[in-house]
Amino acid sequence: MFLAGGIIALHAAAALCVLAVLPGWPGFALAVLLACLGVAAAWRRALLRARSSVRALELAGPKLEVRLASGERFAAEPAARRYAGRHLVILPLRRPMRRTILVTRDMTDADSFRRLRIWALWGRLPVAGEQLAAQ
Repeated sequence: MFLAGGIIALHAAAALCVLAVLPGWPGFALAVLLACLGVAAAWRRALLRARSSVRALELAGPKLEVRLASGERFAAEPAARRYAGRHLVILPLRRPMRRTILVTRDMTDADSFRRLRIWALWGRLPVAGEQLAAQ
């Protein structure tokens, strides 16, 4: 919610700047368009309400499967450069579409986030101690 509020607030500030610089109906029209763009960006990017929003990531070895809000699933190829920090993981995708997925610590439970961080760093999931002993 904070990200959505920030996006809308920054677009509203841009709209006020346009009103200050460009008087009359052209400035007003552009300001309204900027405000609407802020709402649309917050809806799509921050609130994840669009049909193309990522709802789930499924990891299987080096493979990544993405599930969208529309129910569509597809295998994705992540880029070689990824970022995994204490509070967030950034996964740029190359195929089938170029997009970047940002996952923060509070979006999932602690164990799933830890596994995602390890996968982002090493490209594979950790192996449990019991599995090592059985092999």
